[in-house]
Amino acid sequence: MNSYQKEQAETLSMVRRHLASISAPERRGLESQVSEYLVFRDEVDAFLSKHFSNICTQKCYQSKVSACCSREGIITFFGDMVINALVSPDAEIKTLMTVLQKPNTGFKCIYLGNYGCVWRVKPIVCEMFLCKQAKKEVFKQKPWAEEVWKELKRRKKLYTWPDRPVLFDALERYFMDAGYSSPLMYLHNSPGLLSIKRKAKQDIQSRSDCIS
Repeated sequence: MNSYQKEQAETLSMVRRHLASISAPERRGLESQVSEYLVFRDEVDAFLSKHFSNICTQKCYQSKVSACCSREGIITFFGDMVINALVSPDAEIKTLMTVLQKPNTGFKCIYLGNYGCVWRVKPIVCEMFLCKQAKKEVFKQKPWAEEVWKELKRRKKLYTWPDRPVLFDALERYFMDAGYSSPLMYLHNSPGLLSIKRKAKQDIQSRSDCIS
């Protein structure tokens, strides 16, 4: 197990352990908190299935044409881990743990199985990645679809981009308040994202001062 896999496995184990320890009402509260995001993910999945399923195939992965699913090149947010753990049967989480404990001797992501990603709700960075070649081919034929895609990318930020209160930040804070820490908590560890949060707070304070 290399450092990337170790980091992933430790975080997944931590999330799994905590979710198993909380009460049913508390878990339902978390599930309710992520429900709107899951609706958004269903919309993204439907869009990609309709317009890109014939392009983004195993053949594309194997030819190495695209940068998608590259080995250890996938950024996994802590929120990704929590959301997937919330909606996945325990057997699927065990599969993820088993995968992470095996050496990755290939050129693609450790999570890429024979039938695609082994996550039930794959990391948002993976879901929203489209290679240049695929976008060019689809959007040339369907220019209106490009506008839909831009809107989906805008909506993604409503859950992940911390220039306002967002779901991924709240999930990190929930686990931090419970005494946990993970290097995947980028919204509380990344200098760039912390800078965005500070600027957002300053902007809010400035607007408040102007009103008062």
